[in-house]
Parts: sequence; structure tokens; C-alpha cells
Amino acid sequence: MLANAKISIIGAGQVGGTTMLRIAEKELAKTVVLLDIVEGLPQGKALDEMEAAPIEGFDTEIIGTNDYKDTENSDIVIITSGMPRKPGMSRDDLLEKNVKIMKDVAEKVAKYSPDAIVIVVANPLDAMVYAAKKVGGFADNKLMGQAGCLDSTRFARFIAWEAKCSVKAVQAMTLGGHGDDMVPLTSYSTVRGVPITKIFDKETIDRLVERTRKGGGEIVSLLKTGSAFYATASAVVQMVEAIVKDTKDILPCAVKTQGKYGLDPDLFVGLPAKLGQNGVEEVVELDLTDEELAALKASADHVKELCNRIEELKLL
Repeated sequence: MLANAKISIIGAGQVGGTTMLRIAEKELAKTVVLLDIVEGLPQGKALDEMEAAPIEGFDTEIIGTNDYKDTENSDIVIITSGMPRKPGMSRDDLLEKNVKIMKDVAEKVAKYSPDAIVIVVANPLDAMVYAAKKVGGFADNKLMGQAGCLDSTRFARFIAWEAKCSVKAVQAMTLGGHGDDMVPLTSYSTVRGVPITKIFDKETIDRLVERTRKGGGEIVSLLKTGSAFYATASAVVQMVEAIVKDTKDILPCAVKTQGKYGLDPDLFVGLPAKLGQNGVEEVVELDLTDEELAALKASADHVKELCNRIEELKLL
């Protein structure tokens, strides 16, 4: 277990600020550093949350800063920096702008916390993890992206509504790239242990899968001026908790494939990963149906196309 952990969050927008709040209130760190390039923004959010501490009952110290020096020797660094989607945009549309931001951030994180476990949140997610690896040179087991946990909780929420049951009765798993070709695993998604393929007809399952794939876009179209952040932050903190508490929980994360599932061994894509104090301790290989495996490979191919575009445009 990571006792007295120092966790730094790069980017004090909606995702970064909400992640700060949830880590502090769960007391998953002794110190949380919230960093942003906008002067006053991280300091104000940090002070606001620190003033909630006597009511919420947490002793985590929160530091707001514009100086990467304050993040030095972090145990975990969460990178949320990047442009959010606007209505009508896909995650891929953010590639060029967010790669440039990632390049700057990854260089500074590697300088001040080269041994940290790094969790990337910016979109297009899987390509941003690839960019962080290329720039920061982080160890494979200490670099991952948050996407599958978010996609899976969306899938679980929609299943629970359809089944008219508690969310606590639902388990769901989504693999592949964090995009419209993600792969919700219907064979591993259950209600009280019963696969949803035994509960719903194909038309219903197809509708749930499609809503999950479009889940982020649905929120963007409703908000109009931003993208999802409450569930995103919860998904990040789910990963952080598994690492800090060394639970060995198996969560879907964008990790280096290691050649599992017949995928390119150098690619980062959403797969089941056992998380603990050493970061990614194992990439778990599930027994997928032929249809699920084909969909996973197609999703990974799309991720590879984005990574190739980064190289072709010489963005790094």
C-alpha cells in the first residue's frame, strides 16, 4: 500500500478539479497537488476544497500551483490537460492540439517525477498515452490511460436502467480504444451474475452498446460548452484507489498490450489490467467470443492509425 502518497493532477478544469475533490475526500493521498497554467485557478479550487475539510472530515493537504516544481517526487501523476470536445466533434478531432499539450506536460512530469505512475485522461485517449510514452519514456507498467473504467460504468448504468435494478447488481466491461468503436463485452456484462445475453434480446443489447459508444458525445451535446467530468473523475479515482490500496483489482485501462489478444505489442489500448502499487501488474487475457475479438482488433487498428498520424505529422 502506498502510505502517505503524493498525487499530482495536471489540469485544474472540470475533470481535474473533481478528481482532486474525490481523492481528498476518500483520503487516498497525504498530499494532492493541483496544477494548471492559469494563475489562480488551481489555487482557488484547492483553497475552496480545503475549506470543506472540516465538514467532510478529511486531512489530505491540497496544494494549488502553477509550478511543476511543486509536483516533484509524486507517486502518481494524473494528466487531464487538453482541449475538451465541443458538439459535433469526435475525440479524434482533438489529436493535433492535444498532442502538443501532452508533449509539454509529459516532458515536465518526466523531469520532476520520472518514477511516478502516470494516468492519462486527455483525448483521443489511447493516442495520448502513446504520446506520453514517446515523450516521457515512462516504464510500461507505470503508464496507463483512463477510459475503459468510464466506458464500463456508462454501460453498467444503462444496463441497470434497462433491467430496472440497482446499479450494485450490475457488472460491466468495455475494452478497446476510447472511441466510437469501443467494445462493450456483452459476454462479461452481468446482472446478479447472469450474462445480459440471457436477459435482453439482441435489439436491446445493440441499443445499450450503441448508447455506451456514444455516451461521451451524448453528454457533450447536452452541455454544449464542455464534456463529461463527474463520471470521468470517478473512473480515474477507481484506478487510483486500486493502486494506492494495492487491491490487485482488474480494471479496463489503456495499457501496453504486450502482444495479448494478438495485438501489436507496442500499442496502448483498453484491456483488462490488474492494478496495484506497482501500476500495471498484469494484462489479463479473457476468453472472448470471435465477434468480440474481431471488434477489439478493429478498435486497436483505429488506435494505431492515430498513432501513425502523430508520427506522419511529426507532432512529437
